[in-house]
Amino acid sequence: MEELDCEPAVTWIPGVNSKKKQMCFDWGPGEMLLCETSFNQTDKSEKVPSCPFIYIIRKDVDVYSQILRKLFNESHGIFVGLQKIEEELSGKSRKAQLVRVSKNYRSVIRACMEEMHQVAIAAKDPASGRQFSSQVSILSAMELIWNLCEILFIEVAPAGPLLLHLLDWVRLHVCEVDSLSADVLGSDNPSKHESFWNLVTVLVLQGRLDEARQMLAKEADANPSCAGMCRVLGDLMRTMPILSPGNTQTLTELELKWQHWREECERHLQDNTFAANPRLESLCKIMLGDEAALLEQKELLSNWYHFLVTRLLYSNPTVKPIDLHFYAQSSLDMFLGGESSPEPLDNILMAAFEFDIHQVIKECSIALSNWWFVAHLTDLLDHCRLLQSHNLYFGSNMREFLLLEYASGLFAHHSLWQLGVDYFDYCPELGRVSLELHIERIPLNTEQKALKVLRICEQRQMTEQVRSICKILAMKAVRNNRLGSALSWSIRAKDAAFATLVSDRFLRDYCERGCFSDLDLIDNLGSAMMLSDRLTFLGKYREFHRLYGEKRFGDAASLLLSLMTSQIAPRSFWMTLLTDALPLLEQKQVIFSAEQTYELMRCLEDLASGRPECGEPDAQRLQDDDIETTKVEMLRLALARNLARAIIREGSLEGS
Repeated sequence: MEELDCEPAVTWIPGVNSKKKQMCFDWGPGEMLLCETSFNQTDKSEKVPSCPFIYIIRKDVDVYSQILRKLFNESHGIFVGLQKIEEELSGKSRKAQLVRVSKNYRSVIRACMEEMHQVAIAAKDPASGRQFSSQVSILSAMELIWNLCEILFIEVAPAGPLLLHLLDWVRLHVCEVDSLSADVLGSDNPSKHESFWNLVTVLVLQGRLDEARQMLAKEADANPSCAGMCRVLGDLMRTMPILSPGNTQTLTELELKWQHWREECERHLQDNTFAANPRLESLCKIMLGDEAALLEQKELLSNWYHFLVTRLLYSNPTVKPIDLHFYAQSSLDMFLGGESSPEPLDNILMAAFEFDIHQVIKECSIALSNWWFVAHLTDLLDHCRLLQSHNLYFGSNMREFLLLEYASGLFAHHSLWQLGVDYFDYCPELGRVSLELHIERIPLNTEQKALKVLRICEQRQMTEQVRSICKILAMKAVRNNRLGSALSWSIRAKDAAFATLVSDRFLRDYCERGCFSDLDLIDNLGSAMMLSDRLTFLGKYREFHRLYGEKRFGDAASLLLSLMTSQIAPRSFWMTLLTDALPLLEQKQVIFSAEQTYELMRCLEDLASGRPECGEPDAQRLQDDDIETTKVEMLRLALARNLARAIIREGSLEGS
């Protein structure tokens, strides 16, 4: 088992004293319940104030940020699209597509960062402003790391183009120069502006030599005494050989031209061409890659990786990827100078320059507050086939582990859980099991939400979860006396026992009210009525009423008799069925044959003889017994009369 590099951070909870009170906690899929118990850890005689609250501690609070939710929603679409990239794509086309996906991720990060920055500026509460500013810094660091990983691991830029990519990287993330340029150029006399030379120096440090030349031209116009020196330095800037994207020259040709250019810069410095102007001389030293001159500009460089790229630009523009980590480590050491220790961001960037992908992911997992960054970056690198060999000791690979953690965090949110479903879908080993466990814990607050969950389960053939959800909804419908909805859900769940219970409720309601509710549902049960005997009876009994209403008395009588003789009708409902037979027995036309009448008489006698004997009868019981006795007598009379009519009719038919 792997050891932790450091102790996990301690989370302090206001009002909770874990040193004096024993704590009670319970883990959930995305959060933990925490409370104090009544047990003291100190002497029993000492009275310790207790905390009466139960705390909910969430492991991923970023899902509750309105702005970061946009990050999660937008990146979800990019993630799903990436999974569908055709495997047969290879070579340059596949690489170009992966680079495009990476840029899409970065554009989403940048859009969120800019929106968060605007919110931070507009915040009226200082504490909220600081919180938003902190989030801006985190998002900026995320884009910085992602951009570097894109250059080194996805673009895999070779010597020459590598430096061009690193220059763009620095220019994008050290962007104070643009506002500085706007201030200086917006003044009445730019060359006299207090930040003029800072601007020129920063432009040179970032390799923006054309813009630096334009600024020197303004200085030459305003100060004729140094016009010659500005012109010479401007020519050196113009002639500096740089490998442009469309250039066909080889690295050897570039190195040769660059060496000649460097010798010319050294000659001017040795000839004291710029001795009369220390600022111009300092710029020439920077262009020679003089480390002392570069370190003098620490404030303008602002960070060690800017120092690294500027150092490479003017000392080794054709640096090979394999040599990057040597320059990166020495640049970090020189820039910090032993005055401070590297920050977490420094360690992450250093791991990237060392091409240690796993260390980058590990450091990011420790430093960042949620799993979004590492999950999506790891997934992208896995599609670049850079993580194929790295399996974790607990049965999953790194990509899947991080996606599972991220998706689990999404399921803690009331709406983002829908995004988490797709992340689980693309985890082949443990994704389905995790989805089953998490989807069972989604609170089904509304029927609309329940239908969404149900549709997701049905699409994935998650039979047990479908049955469970339908049972829950059926129970809710029964409690709200919505019998039609309850019956519909129990049929969908294929739960025979619950369908029987709901059918009994329908029959009880019919006995009390004399009519059925939800006729459309009962009339269209179809094959679903075979789910349980009671449901079959309900459907067939409703069919009897329909036939009777259509005056198809013969069919109605046959169906009624079959319901009783097939034992499908509950015995408690026999009296109702026999009572329903009375109007048919009293018809002018003989409906029941003699044989059918004998069957009805047998059922009536079975029912009469099988009535339970009660103890001491009360008034209500006596009244009910009187009613039942009256019904039985009426039925016996009607059956006897019908039997006589049926025998006469059948005898007449035989005689003729």
